[in-house]
Amino acid sequence: MSEIEALLKRAGDSLAAARTLLREGFPDYAASRAYYAMFYVAEALLAHLGQSYSSHAAVIAALGREYAKTSRLHPKFHRWLISAQDFRNVGDYGVEAHVSDEQARMLCGWAEEFLGAAGAYLSGGGGDEQ
Repeated sequence: MSEIEALLKRAGDSLAAARTLLREGFPDYAASRAYYAMFYVAEALLAHLGQSYSSHAAVIAALGREYAKTSRLHPKFHRWLISAQDFRNVGDYGVEAHVSDEQARMLCGWAEEFLGAAGAYLSGGGGDEQ
């Protein structure tokens, strides 16, 4: 299995875990897993270009530079990844603030759409450019 395939598998597994956590009543943790699903997708897309980064901030910035600004993929995926990281921070570190069920469901939807668009792009289908 290639690095890209392994990252996409991790993304799919993280999305499945997020859905399970949401169904079981853990939206904070579901949000975190949904973010990681999107993060692994971003890493796979960057690996496709021969790029690898050691921080979340660098991955997010590179996704914006390489895919959003160039319209290789719709810029919404970059915006969603940024927002998902904010929700993940609330879910992982919030003491009084929490992610709602509705927000966690939204993040799972984002992750699913991002994973699908990346899969289409990487397989030569072009993804969701606009």
